[in-house]
Amino acid sequence: MITFGFNILKKKCKGTGWVPVVIIFIIFHFSFLISGSALAQRKELSQARTFIKNKKYDDAEKLVAPLLKDSANRQNKRVWEALYDIVHGKYAQANDRLYLKQKQDTAAFFALARRMVSVAETLDSLTDDDRKSHSAEQHVHRVNLFNGGIYFVRKSKWQEAYDFMEAYIDCARQPLFEAYHYDSLDQRMPQAAYWATYSGYMLHDPVLTLRHRQLALRDSSKTDFTLQFIAEARLWLKDQELYLYTLQEGFRRNPLFPYFFPRLFDVYTSRGEYDRALAVADSALAVSDSSQLFLFAKSTTLLSMGRYAESIKIGEKLIGINDSLPEPYFNVGTAYINIADRLDTKKERKLVKQAYQKAMPYMEHYRKLMPEEKQKWGPALYRIYLNLNMGRQFDEIDRLLRK
Repeated sequence: MITFGFNILKKKCKGTGWVPVVIIFIIFHFSFLISGSALAQRKELSQARTFIKNKKYDDAEKLVAPLLKDSANRQNKRVWEALYDIVHGKYAQANDRLYLKQKQDTAAFFALARRMVSVAETLDSLTDDDRKSHSAEQHVHRVNLFNGGIYFVRKSKWQEAYDFMEAYIDCARQPLFEAYHYDSLDQRMPQAAYWATYSGYMLHDPVLTLRHRQLALRDSSKTDFTLQFIAEARLWLKDQELYLYTLQEGFRRNPLFPYFFPRLFDVYTSRGEYDRALAVADSALAVSDSSQLFLFAKSTTLLSMGRYAESIKIGEKLIGINDSLPEPYFNVGTAYINIADRLDTKKERKLVKQAYQKAMPYMEHYRKLMPEEKQKWGPALYRIYLNLNMGRQFDEIDRLLRK
């Protein structure tokens, strides 16, 4: 219709001064369309308000939701106010059902709590006219973001758990809640950050795991686990230096926590940094001098460093504590074999023989405890029996190795 009218006027405009009339005509038609659209919007909002007053919140949302799909309405205060009243009403009804022990989907209840806070924050970003009342109201209900996060943690729904804890933490930076100073006064913030970090870890997502790490570390009851999750995230990102730094920090804070010591020790030994590996073992033994893990680590490091007598001494101490552990026997036996290798077979033949004789019972006992580890005890016993001229035992080992 607009195009048709415009064509008629264009014909009449030839050679005349009617151009301003054309512009006025177009503006009139567009103004009519806009005013019509605004009128329809007001009608829908009015009807939605009637539904809200009668607590028919689903009917009201069917009218309001399409309005927000129009980009022109996304900054419309009245539309967001209506949506806030709808979600708030639904939340209140769900809360009443839970209180009265009536049928209510718990996950849906928490979803309403999260949505209500989100809508309140959006509305506050458009106008702070109602900030005081909305802030006080949502401050009371905000706890259900934390409770919702815990609920989803228990259900092993890690993405939902992360989203709720993130929403809880994010309130601290929202102007709507600035009067409450959550960063400094809310004692649940570090706990929420820990559960967000844990959920990110369970999602195997390094970015989510690391996002709230500093806040999570303020939860002193779970610092060890938080550092473990951080270390794993660094490993997923292939950041070896920060992985090592986190292991060092974790070990410094708690040498007895089972995660840090073995991994820190492995990093140093894999790099051939035996002095550092030994220092870590000594630091751990200073805390627990009878730890079988720490003693074995020190014995192994001393063996790698060629400090055989010291390695034997630690290995024998460990066997005295627990004689059912196989690896200390292998370490002591290997240390004696290596001592024999250092000696001059011509000038110190007697000492060489003595070293192999001392190695034999340890290596044979290791074989007894670990019969499937033939690749370890086989070559060692082969050398022992060969150097001690033990023909029958040597032949048996020789046959085994040939197989």
